[in-house]
Amino acid sequence: MASEDVKPSESAVSTIVNLAEEAKLARAREGVVKAPSYALLSICKSLVAGGVAGGVSRTAVAPLERLKILLQVQNHQNVKYNGTVQGLKYIWRTEGLRGLFKGNGTNCARIIPNSAVKFFSYEQASKAILLIYQQQTGNEDAQLTPLLRLGAGACAGIIAMSATYPMDMVRGRLTVQTEKSPYQYRGMFHALSTVLREEGPRALYKGWLPSVIGVIPYVGLNFAVYESLKDWLIKSRPFGLVEDAELSMVTRLACGAAAGTVGQTVAYPLDVIRRRMQMVGWNNAASVITGDGRSKAPLQYSGMIDAFRQTVRHEGFRALYKGLVPNSVKVVPSIAIAFVTYEQVKEILGVEIRISD
Repeated sequence: MASEDVKPSESAVSTIVNLAEEAKLARAREGVVKAPSYALLSICKSLVAGGVAGGVSRTAVAPLERLKILLQVQNHQNVKYNGTVQGLKYIWRTEGLRGLFKGNGTNCARIIPNSAVKFFSYEQASKAILLIYQQQTGNEDAQLTPLLRLGAGACAGIIAMSATYPMDMVRGRLTVQTEKSPYQYRGMFHALSTVLREEGPRALYKGWLPSVIGVIPYVGLNFAVYESLKDWLIKSRPFGLVEDAELSMVTRLACGAAAGTVGQTVAYPLDVIRRRMQMVGWNNAASVITGDGRSKAPLQYSGMIDAFRQTVRHEGFRALYKGLVPNSVKVVPSIAIAFVTYEQVKEILGVEIRISD
């Protein structure tokens, strides 16, 4: 009898253990399922917040963005825009309110994928570069230097630019066309299909080389200056700006504005050449349409170097900085609006990932 009493007890214990193991495995499987799902949800929420922030900030400064592009591609034989205030008044007088925001829809349409690829690429590049740096130095506590941040930012900028370049190319054309242009692109997808059909796939990447070269200092410096300034403020705590290693929103905005100003000033000449090369082969650009609606000879460049040479020879070195003033004027409010909007949307969606993370 004793043995018979023991056997059920052992069987029961074995059953309980098995059930516990199965429950543990089930919870593990559930955790494996939940963890990626939660991470994916957080990433999606962050992308939505960044997309909304980018769209709102770009829309707020859209008139300055359009004027900048018009100044960049303006034909020196047909000068219509002489400055920021005069240029905005001219657009308002000739095209009205819609003219100030022409091309903004396409610009906003590329914000989400561009920001997603850029920030994701920067995060992955930073991790990879930091791991290699720590292995080479033998210091597991080593942190990214400003130069390494520049490299990670350059990688992110190249990948993001290449991934969304066709949208940027047609945005430039949508922005430049006016009501007097004989032929009109009706929107982003119509412009993409028209360029693809009439000029071929390679036309979608006109100006890609100066864009990639320009994005290296631009995005690279943006990330490097922004994060290095924050890192310096947190470690040095000058003038009592930092308390408990937490930067205020105003300080973050100042860091972002400084980073944007440095980056866009260094890379601006390449941006001008990029825009001009994007107009090659298009006879209906605003830069080649005179005030009476007649066409002048369109811009023709054999390549990036030729575009630089012709621009400097015909218009001088200052032409490489056409549109810099409206571009500089929009940097601070654009970054400020983007940061504030991002933080607000992030808080509404319950995202805990910080933009600097």
